[in-house]
Amino acid sequence: MRADARKNRDHLLAVAGAAIAEQGVDASLRDIARRAGVGLATLLRHFPTREALLEALLRTSFDELTAKADTLETSDLPGDALVSWLRDFVVCARDYRGAVTAMMTAIEDEQSALHASCVTMRAAGTRLLTRAQRAGLARTDIDGTDLFALAGSLAWLGDQPATAPRADHLFEVVVSGILTGAASGDAVGTTVERGSAP
Repeated sequence: MRADARKNRDHLLAVAGAAIAEQGVDASLRDIARRAGVGLATLLRHFPTREALLEALLRTSFDELTAKADTLETSDLPGDALVSWLRDFVVCARDYRGAVTAMMTAIEDEQSALHASCVTMRAAGTRLLTRAQRAGLARTDIDGTDLFALAGSLAWLGDQPATAPRADHLFEVVVSGILTGAASGDAVGTTVERGSAP
């Protein structure tokens, strides 16, 4: 891609990211193009569908989550590692209003532009869950699909005006249900204290 085309694409992504953060994933593509100072045809030339635009916006965050999971797999504290990654997932999913719905749909749709990124990210979280389970720190009756659904639910709750003020508390409640015994209290308390609220 030529430097000027890359610059134009990056500008479109920055404008689209701001619009979706404000208005949600159903933000008007025409309005995004107008804000970016281009025609709708130009936006669609770079991103032919709304999903393609979302995939481009979310890919960097998903890649970062996957890379973080790779790093956390070497942690001496598998429970804390899982909680840290889960918190980052929730924050990522809430960066763009309504994105969690698109993510939950895409994970089941192989034709979705978001499918591959979502599957890779879910696999990263699954590895951390499995490691915590093997260490006896997480319940064994859930799998990566369950973890992805719980994380998506937490992101959705944090996106709702009525429940957003309780998002951190709800995160603790869910995590205490994933982790087992004393490990759950230690991991949640430590992470909440030093982490950013979802």
